Amino acid sequence: MTEETVQRGAAGMPEAPAPSADLPSYDDLEEAMRDVVDPELGINVVDLGLLYGIDVHGDDAGPVVTLDMTLTSAACPLTDVIEDQARAALTQGPGGGLANDVRINWVWMPPWGPDKITDDGREQLRALGFTV
Repeated sequence: MTEETVQRGAAGMPEAPAPSADLPSYDDLEEAMRDVVDPELGINVVDLGLLYGIDVHGDDAGPVVTLDMTLTSAACPLTDVIEDQARAALTQGPGGGLANDVRINWVWMPPWGPDKITDDGREQLRALGFTV
């Protein structure tokens, strides 16, 4: 096979481009998400373990962030509040924020459980009188 006929990626599709220096880092995005607070518990969604993943890519308008998130309960009535907070945390701020657009994938597998809470989250919950 010559170099021109080598298939790359699945079904011969080109490999994903390397991350651009213009895109915000995972760490910066995760830190911004610490401003998103679960309205019922008063603890941020990162330390509660509700943020399962962050993906960022660029389009013509700028960085687009996709969040994989869950809730402590699928019946949570405050989904809109968390979505609004996440959008504000990532799209507003100095220089217009870290992202131009935010998309949230609400996922239920694996289900959330107290084991997903970070040590900082556990400390914050204990300070509020919860046993974890």
